[in-house]
Amino acid sequence: MQKRFLLNVMLTLIWVALTGVFNYINLIIGFVISYFILWIISRNSEDRRYFTIAIKIVGFFFFFLWEMLRANWQVAYEVVTSNLHMKPGIVKIYLEAKTDLEITLLSNLISLTPGTLVIDVSDDKKVMYVHGMYLQDKEKFIDSIKMGLEKPLLNIMR
Repeated sequence: MQKRFLLNVMLTLIWVALTGVFNYINLIIGFVISYFILWIISRNSEDRRYFTIAIKIVGFFFFFLWEMLRANWQVAYEVVTSNLHMKPGIVKIYLEAKTDLEITLLSNLISLTPGTLVIDVSDDKKVMYVHGMYLQDKEKFIDSIKMGLEKPLLNIMR
């Protein structure tokens, strides 16, 4: 998988060198073109994990971007208006993530979302304590983290 990614980057740099234009748009175009070239070349190959993971990463990126924008809007609305809809609290979330990298990425994604903050992870790495600004329904909040962030992240990582 890493070999395919490095080959994709190398083909992207060749694209940039051939076009003579070094900017973000040209890098993205070159990366997409080289991705499709590699996909076409390796259609009969047994190891196609790189291509499925790349699509999952892009989908997760846009999903997380949407969630972050939605949470930003919710917090900004709370600040601007005089109504207080907040019900802050701390929840205990049992983790399916096992490795340090998985736990770190998950906690960073949670903390990047406005209105949520990871407070602590237990010593045995099985429980994460998260502070949330909007805990009207505790189970719904836990499910949004488990199904919305942890499950897709682990689907990409494993």
